[in-house]
Amino acid sequence: METTRHFVATVYAVSEGSVALHEHDKLDMWLPAGGHVDRDELPHEAALRETREELGMAVDLVAPQEDIESETVRSIPQPQHFLLEDINVHEHGEVGHQHVDFIFYGDAPSRDIDPDPGEQPADDWTWFTAADLADRRDEIPADVVEIGTQAIETISSR
Repeated sequence: METTRHFVATVYAVSEGSVALHEHDKLDMWLPAGGHVDRDELPHEAALRETREELGMAVDLVAPQEDIESETVRSIPQPQHFLLEDINVHEHGEVGHQHVDFIFYGDAPSRDIDPDPGEQPADDWTWFTAADLADRRDEIPADVVEIGTQAIETISSR
């Protein structure tokens, strides 16, 4: 059976030593801002768009960019992580589809969250310190704890 894969971009937005997460309505788990990459977007563009829509803010992506260029090639901002995620895993281990996730860290200008209409409300978002993430390992996915902690450390050391 063929596996369907979707390209998505995720941003771990960090402000004042904390990362913004929300309990996702559909997936019922704590996640950062993110969503599908549109057909006309590059991954870093989708990351910035999703952050504007979901958090109502423009973040500064912490994304290395090589200086490779030619007549037909240019470098684009690189994600901090590049993950393959199983979505809709069924009872017998069959995977409904997968996400190819470009994960970025974003330096947020403040903790003021003001989502676009139709997005989860600001009250659904919580700012977690690294200690908060560690304390709530039983309810936050392990990868979110690990990457959230790394994002906080990376942004805090800038």
